[in-house]
Amino acid sequence: MNLMKLTLIRSLAAAAVLFSVAAFAQTSGASPSSGSALPPAPSAASDPSPALGANASAVKIGAINVEQAIFGSNEGQRDLDALSKKFEPKSNELKSQNDEIDSLKKQLTTQGDKLNDEAKANLQRQVDQKQKALERSAQDAREDFQNQQQEIAQRILQKMAPIIVKYAADSGFGMIIDTSGNNQWPQGPVLWHAPTLDITKAVVDSYNAQSGVAPPAPGSKPAGSTGARPSSGTTRPTTPPATKPPTTTPPK
Repeated sequence: MNLMKLTLIRSLAAAAVLFSVAAFAQTSGASPSSGSALPPAPSAASDPSPALGANASAVKIGAINVEQAIFGSNEGQRDLDALSKKFEPKSNELKSQNDEIDSLKKQLTTQGDKLNDEAKANLQRQVDQKQKALERSAQDAREDFQNQQQEIAQRILQKMAPIIVKYAADSGFGMIIDTSGNNQWPQGPVLWHAPTLDITKAVVDSYNAQSGVAPPAPGSKPAGSTGARPSSGTTRPTTPPATKPPTTTPPK
């Protein structure tokens, strides 16, 4: 189980407990320490989730793409776009290094037969050294970008989890499954789900209303359109874009 899944489970579990406690406090009118007797077990008529009892097959199931919800929210788009812009200088640097290597390779191909063995070996050594340096720099940049994107995802998820739980409870869902890319078959347990089960947009709309973050300006490219798209396995961010953010991979 990766970090994103574990964080989601913990966030939803905590949100569910808080929501249940808040609901009980509102309906009981007494705090747990007031000394009042515990409420009787709910009957079939008053049980908010009767489907979970005798008729388990009638449980209402919903689906949400958590990654899409996070980075499709106004806040997620804003923060991912800012992160991609932050990494633009590094992307340009990697691109320049890659162009330099390509130039040396071209020189080796076009002039190789005119160079003596020592000059040819020296040129090849330069290519190898610069290629290794580029790969190290690209890997470091990729990891740095992914770590910061993961931080964005976790921060937003902490605030979004209670909204998911509340929406599910208010709508009578007995189960919500995560259909993010890393949960799809064969990498994950979700083989298929009907589009009608999806609550992603409803949750995003609710989160946007609560966050107060304005949508991207008209005409601007939403985060994930050209640069760093959230990558499966973590939250989903790949590496700093080679040219323009967000949804790109580092230069090869």
